[in-house]
Amino acid sequence: MNRVVRGSDGRDWVVRAQMEWRRPATAEDFERDISGSHTSGIAMLAVCILLAVILVAWLPDTVVVPPWVIYGLLLIAVFFPLRWVLNRPWTVVAETDGGITGDPPPERWVGIISGMFRVRGELTRLAKTIQRESGPDFDGPLRPME
Repeated sequence: MNRVVRGSDGRDWVVRAQMEWRRPATAEDFERDISGSHTSGIAMLAVCILLAVILVAWLPDTVVVPPWVIYGLLLIAVFFPLRWVLNRPWTVVAETDGGITGDPPPERWVGIISGMFRVRGELTRLAKTIQRESGPDFDGPLRPME
């Protein structure tokens, strides 16, 4: 998602957001972030698939499975991956090269926002704040970078 927003002081700001596949490490998570790999998650997925195959293979021919059971199982199978995708962290960047005369210096603001729908709302709010105040709000999720 990229947008160009003109501030009230005439500077053009580029506001962009990019989805991150992994949550960026911060100073607060340094001591607790000790996961080695995704091996345990892959092993649990393999066990679940194996158990589902065994359940279907041992099902007697006389058992009639109602369609709502199949739909419920599909809903459960789709819920967690869909939740994972919709709650991914996004890196939001607002930057400008400065004014035409070089009077206002170049600025770069960066922040992390989780959730696809929350990012869209925050980008709209950020664009309106830049148009009104010629820069991002200090109370928002973005912080100035040097």
